[in-house]
Amino acid sequence: MRDSARSLTSDINVTPFLDVLLVLMITFLASVTARKSMDAYLPEPCSGVCAADGSTIVLEVLADGAYLLNRRPVDASALASTLATVYKGRPEKVLQVAGHRGARYQAILTAMDVARSAGVRVISIPPSESYSSR
Repeated sequence: MRDSARSLTSDINVTPFLDVLLVLMITFLASVTARKSMDAYLPEPCSGVCAADGSTIVLEVLADGAYLLNRRPVDASALASTLATVYKGRPEKVLQVAGHRGARYQAILTAMDVARSAGVRVISIPPSESYSSR
């Protein structure tokens, strides 16, 4: 006598699939929330009238780690106070950061962090033709 009540069924086990899906979703959400970014605006090249405008402030990071603010040397220990003084009365708090060839990436990031702590709201990169990389 054949047992017809006990037939074989092939159901898909969805529990492992749901476990993997849940782990992937948690990983994705964790990576999205842990992402930190800094907005940077690239200026358009200027020719003519705006080139004579002295309102732009450029912080140069040299290869030896020294700083120049509008082509004037600034000591690394006085950079924060100098930037805070410069931006104290300015309504637009925009700084252009130029890293020269051979400048360490960490030195450029440190300069940007110091500028942010001194009150700079927007950090941009100057056009390549305005500051040559020495």
